[in-house]
Amino acid sequence: MELLQSHRAEMISIAVALVAIVGGSAYYYYLTRKPKGLLDPDNFKEFKLVKRTQLSHNVANFRFALPTPTSVLGLPIGQHMSCRGKDALGEEVIKPYTPTTLDSDVGYFELVIKMYPQGRMSHHFREMREGDYLAVKGPKGRFKYQPNQVRAFGMIAGGTGITPMFQVTRAILENPDDKTNIHLIYANVTYEDILLKEELDNLASNFPNRFSVYYVLNQPPEGWDGGVGFVSKEMIGARCPAPAPDIQILRCGPPPMNKAMGAHLDDLGYAPTMQFKF
Repeated sequence: MELLQSHRAEMISIAVALVAIVGGSAYYYYLTRKPKGLLDPDNFKEFKLVKRTQLSHNVANFRFALPTPTSVLGLPIGQHMSCRGKDALGEEVIKPYTPTTLDSDVGYFELVIKMYPQGRMSHHFREMREGDYLAVKGPKGRFKYQPNQVRAFGMIAGGTGITPMFQVTRAILENPDDKTNIHLIYANVTYEDILLKEELDNLASNFPNRFSVYYVLNQPPEGWDGGVGFVSKEMIGARCPAPAPDIQILRCGPPPMNKAMGAHLDDLGYAPTMQFKF
């Protein structure tokens, strides 16, 4: 009898131990389970264009499906990916783009593309139709963002340079634990060239104490009350946070603009550590 009871106690102990191991493993899996990003930094992967929305005569929003409704692209905030296509001569072209979506937008990613008449990759996007596939790889980029890494960002964007700014802005404002303030200066040639204006205006309206946007146009329409001409030192001084160890100025735009903005920032006293160029 004693032998039987001893054997039963041993079996119960083993069963309890197994339950503990299995339960512990399941709990560990639950705690550590995170969707794996689909991007590959070394190899191109193809994603299907499921919706193309024309925003203006030369700008469109492209939505690409991920394999499942819960899949995530896996692109860190502020980084970009390489897109591969063919130009008008059928030659391969690769160009970097930043999605306007975040990994919180599961199941898809979106690109807002301005298609220039002579642009090689622009030709590829101009010819893309729903059902076609785009080859991308990544992530790429030197910018690494952590919530609350600075007290405030100043952002200076030109044209399509708004896309990384928009991505970073969304990530900050949609995170209730991130208290970073954002001051954006966005320059374009005409009013029609302003990308994501409705989305930017909505963010400014929803987060009036956290986000501000100042539009600058080279060729403004009649009655325009924003900035006129090129982004000046005075505009930066008035609209961006003053130089300090806990602020950073981000800039992204055409090369001539980037060069001019770098000179303005140097003149205003922003140290190299306070500046970042996408």
